[in-house]
Amino acid sequence: MALAEVFVSELIGTGTLLLLGAGVVANVLLTKSKGFDGGWLLINFGWGLGVMAGVFVAYKSGAHLNPAVTFGVIASGADEFVPGVSVDPASTLVYLAGQMAGAFLGACLCFVAYRKHFEEEEDDGKKLAVFSTGPAIRSYGWNFATEVIGTFVLVFVVLSFGNTPHQLGPLAVALLVVGIGASLGGPTGYAINPARDLGPRIAHAVLPMQHKASVAVGVGGPGAATPERPTPARRKDSDWSYAWVPVVGPIVGGVLAGLLSQVVF
Repeated sequence: MALAEVFVSELIGTGTLLLLGAGVVANVLLTKSKGFDGGWLLINFGWGLGVMAGVFVAYKSGAHLNPAVTFGVIASGADEFVPGVSVDPASTLVYLAGQMAGAFLGACLCFVAYRKHFEEEEDDGKKLAVFSTGPAIRSYGWNFATEVIGTFVLVFVVLSFGNTPHQLGPLAVALLVVGIGASLGGPTGYAINPARDLGPRIAHAVLPMQHKASVAVGVGGPGAATPERPTPARRKDSDWSYAWVPVVGPIVGGVLAGLLSQVVF
């Protein structure tokens, strides 16, 4: 299998994952969407089904869709990522590049799909949440630990699939992601995937989402009309101070899962 095929497979698969995953967050959070306020479980299931779709379309490359999975496979001692693709620096970089590019592309497509809703949304925090994760309680050390644990569960269980006969296929991964979101997603929004967070966060930084805020400006005395006038567009905040957590935490969790799999499986 050529590395170009690996790149395209991971790009399309991760792009599909992010289009549907970011899409369900946009549907639930953006105020004027028909799915507004659909709830946490809708987001969990949307991400799970997004993973299932991505795994199906990226079957040629083994459907990593996630650098933590790629590093977990390496740590597990595997010789090949898929038949004909050796585990080596060149192939690893191709997997990572496809995942990052796909995540960025999927986030951009989500932005196009919800363009008018982003224009109407006044809450900048909701806009950022469509693209990237953030903590419910900001505590970098504990947020990091949460991401390590969540990703460890993801990669460890995925690596077990090769040794446990079942007929669920990609549905098994989808249900696993739903379970992780429902059980461990509350503290950090369960990135559990460096590409899923970093690629869309870059998209958020570069896409045209600034808007002018209108403020009331008083004219005259008490009871006088207060017409609104636009103020300069607010600068977007992509929360780069937190961005290392959903990148480093999942990689550590994936590597730990791969190392333990050598002992257990």
